[in-house]
Amino acid sequence: MGDPARGRKSFQRYVEETWLPNHEVEATTRQSYTYSIRKHIMPEFGPMRMVEILPEHVRAWVAKLKDAGASPVTIKYNKVLLSAIFTTALNDQVVYLHPCKGVRTPHVLVKPRTIVTPEQFDSVYRALPAAWARLLVETAIESGLRWGELSELRVRDLDTRTQILTVSRAVVEVNPEFHPTGGRFLVKEYPKGREYRRFKLSTQIARKLQEHVSERRFRRDDLLFPMPAEPRTPKLRAVPDPGALGRTEPNDKGRT
Repeated sequence: MGDPARGRKSFQRYVEETWLPNHEVEATTRQSYTYSIRKHIMPEFGPMRMVEILPEHVRAWVAKLKDAGASPVTIKYNKVLLSAIFTTALNDQVVYLHPCKGVRTPHVLVKPRTIVTPEQFDSVYRALPAAWARLLVETAIESGLRWGELSELRVRDLDTRTQILTVSRAVVEVNPEFHPTGGRFLVKEYPKGREYRRFKLSTQIARKLQEHVSERRFRRDDLLFPMPAEPRTPKLRAVPDPGALGRTEPNDKGRT
């Protein structure tokens, strides 16, 4: 049995000092956890001691979220997160009762997915601004890659001889608060599922990608689809209406 005094620390202190810093998760997951804890969980349980939180408190919290208009998906996500916190606390003998056990949340309806028709795809495809954008969409459709995996594809990932594409990295966008160096984009040296994937592309898309690389003289480590540089436009200052300022004639210095 552990020291009962450990359960007397506040929920906020346990989460911020013990659970969240030592929980091994992806940067995007840590970001999502932190936002949810701050917005939905900490206001309710933060001041309470860990041993004081009981199923009745969790049940009342779920009802409060529902009355406040939170969606069933939001309620379920936050209850799962709260349950994960107390599972760790229970395993570490901080508490001896899991307050989330037996607490139900509103049912989450599974909505059918909308399938894009060929006509809709053609409309989007024709509206794309450049050949590289159309090639990017074609590659996405044929490969089924996630956006973060597609964005991090590099020349070396495509074997033009065998037409084999290797997916070995992914990029995610995070708040600088959750980036190791304070940046905006974080490259992970593994794709979704933490395992490399290899598959063969069709001859026509492999040929288009090879021509794309040759035309732009990309090197082996270059991105296949680099973000194009945005043209810099000068900032325009709003010029007030002279009439609104009470001036309709030039002043003594020739300015209206």
